[in-house]
Amino acid sequence: MLGWPCPLRALTGIPCPTCFLTRATVAALRGNLSESIQLHAFGPLVAVALIAWCYTAISQRRLIPREIPAWPLAVGAVVLFAYWLMRLMFSYGLGFRGAPGFP
Repeated sequence: MLGWPCPLRALTGIPCPTCFLTRATVAALRGNLSESIQLHAFGPLVAVALIAWCYTAISQRRLIPREIPAWPLAVGAVVLFAYWLMRLMFSYGLGFRGAPGFP
């Protein structure tokens, strides 16, 4: 495996909430939405957010754009945690492989 492995998964064997999110985001940026969603449902959303962030940062000439509200990040964290719990239930509780569980 290239890159750094997930520390939580390496210690416990349980994937973290963002396991496979980087691969899913890359797949979405390449236009492969089906692979992206199979890896992590948030992949296309993160890809769109990265594109929007880049556009805003370039247009404002700031790495961290001004006036970013905090509530979308809080809502996203709660939804990501709920999605992670659902994936754990499907993968380890019901034995599913792939979406909606872990690949």
